[in-house]
Amino acid sequence: MHPLIFISGATSLGFLFALQEWNSRLRFWNEKHVTLALLLEAWGAQYFLWGVLCWIIWWTLRSKIYTANLKTMLLVFFPLSILLCVVEEMIWVVLFPQLPMGMPPMMFWQRLSFHLDAELIDSLVLFWSAFFLFRGIGYYQSYREKERVASQLQSQLVQAQMRALRMQLNPHFLFNTMNGISSLMRTDIAAADLMLEQLSRLLRITLHRGEAQFIPLSDEMEFIEMYLAMQDRRFAGRVQQQMSIDPHVHDAIVPTMILQPIVENAYAHGLSRLSSNGVLSIDASSEGSVLHLSVTNTGRGLQMTSQKSSGNGVGLANVQDRLRMHYGDDQSFSISELEGNLVQVVITLPLRFSEHPIIEQTTGYGA
Repeated sequence: MHPLIFISGATSLGFLFALQEWNSRLRFWNEKHVTLALLLEAWGAQYFLWGVLCWIIWWTLRSKIYTANLKTMLLVFFPLSILLCVVEEMIWVVLFPQLPMGMPPMMFWQRLSFHLDAELIDSLVLFWSAFFLFRGIGYYQSYREKERVASQLQSQLVQAQMRALRMQLNPHFLFNTMNGISSLMRTDIAAADLMLEQLSRLLRITLHRGEAQFIPLSDEMEFIEMYLAMQDRRFAGRVQQQMSIDPHVHDAIVPTMILQPIVENAYAHGLSRLSSNGVLSIDASSEGSVLHLSVTNTGRGLQMTSQKSSGNGVGLANVQDRLRMHYGDDQSFSISELEGNLVQVVITLPLRFSEHPIIEQTTGYGA
């Protein structure tokens, strides 16, 4: 609705009607005395005037056009349309005193009456076409505004939900880790002190991330390495830790703390119940446009899944909720029992990379 675009468009429409009339006069009426230049001037001027008048109406009365009911249309806009038709025709008659051609000389009011008789209906059609065009634009803008507000509210709701999940997860991780340190205080004070130091480093990383919802997989694995180092000291060599990370997915973008709750759950409900020969394996690989993350551990089979109903499955439920909110149906989360009392959690999600690659020191993990 920029005035230059709107008025130029209206004038161009007038030029098209001029070409149509000129072609008709040549082909059907053989009126060669009417030049194309005169028709372009006459039609172009008429539609230019209508473009200016309609844009002024839209600029001054758009809110009333958008909300006008039938009564307002009949009592306000219909008289206005008659007035504008007369005003436009008066200006046009002044600009083209030589029209109509082939008629005896007429005074201004005679020519005005002649053109109004011939063109009033057409002018009313132009006015009301512009009126309903503006009304349609109003409906469209209102629809887009409601859509934008709804999208904004949805985004704010998702962010609030994600923030609530993060707030739920971090205390859960912190409390479990503090309980582990507390148990070590009775048997190995030096190990407990070292775990406290490592916990402080993990908390600094968490605070540094702030409310970031996505991070490179390398950052997540750095966090996991520090967490595994803490658990290794706590369980004193009872668990063999293995990691296999495909270098191709090193910079893949994943949700923050997507693996840590799974690893924590593996220790809490599986590895902690073993006196020796525990195994924990973390794998990350890609297949086409899909990223596969898996955590496999020894334990007591899927008996641990029953813990969720008693309130101890906060971590896994949190991971599943965040995956659904981030990826919808483009993700999967599964827990299965393998032979030898092995439990495996597998996550699949779209393989995505940051548009701005992050260059960092390697964290030391690998096959």
